[in-house]
Amino acid sequence: MLGAMVGDIVGSRFEWNNYRKKDFEFFTAACEVTDDTIMSLAVAEALLDAAEGVGLPLKGMNEQPEEYKNLSSLVTQHMQTIGRRYPDCGFGGMFGQWVFHEKPEPYNSFGNGAAMRISPAGWLADSESGVKTLSKAVTEVTHNHPEGIKGAEACAMAIFLARNGKDKQAIRKRMTADYYSLDFSIDDIRDTYEFNETCQETVPQAITAFLDGADFEDVIRVAISCGGDSDTLTAIAGSIAEAYYGVPKRIEKQAITYLDPVLLKMYQRWSAFHAPG
Repeated sequence: MLGAMVGDIVGSRFEWNNYRKKDFEFFTAACEVTDDTIMSLAVAEALLDAAEGVGLPLKGMNEQPEEYKNLSSLVTQHMQTIGRRYPDCGFGGMFGQWVFHEKPEPYNSFGNGAAMRISPAGWLADSESGVKTLSKAVTEVTHNHPEGIKGAEACAMAIFLARNGKDKQAIRKRMTADYYSLDFSIDDIRDTYEFNETCQETVPQAITAFLDGADFEDVIRVAISCGGDSDTLTAIAGSIAEAYYGVPKRIEKQAITYLDPVLLKMYQRWSAFHAPG
């Protein structure tokens, strides 16, 4: 999830002012946390609450749908509660309405918000079937269109594969077989790629930015250089890059300075649960 947060923060200043090169200052005073980070933290809170609620590590829930049947309601609860604290963080129109609705229902979305917030599921699943089940439960509370569910699952699956030692060739092969054609590089599309808020036109580009990058920081720079919906595309790419490369400590230390006390506490809870050993 930290990788998604870094991508969001670094990409925030380029969302409406794309910069199609890699030679930019990484963190500046113009950077900020947006809905990508805030909703990722909300999903993490819901997943951790679900795990604690059944008295099991979350991995014990993945093959037993009855054990986490309340996960979707927890996701809704946390996204609404946390989202209402930050009404001006960059929500899309439909999602912004959903956050404040008294009786929230999914609205058949295939927007890229499905993939920007899914990274905690990719980290906490203990099997490929668990990835699919967890990502669907998290995603369908809003983005219940098949393309929305596919975009979230592709991102979570890439994270799962990366953190379990699969190399880039294997990840590319799996993404191509099950999710999206990746027959391009960021260099191929940099001059023509345009702003797009759908999973179909953001997730493949984000996965490709990860595949094209040489290390964690380079993935972020490659993703920014693609243009488009920079904070979200880079959050998705960064979430996969974290699982593959890890996040340098110096970058983590800078990134968390952008979190207010409420968000920092949520990140610290995640970090404590997710820490090795």
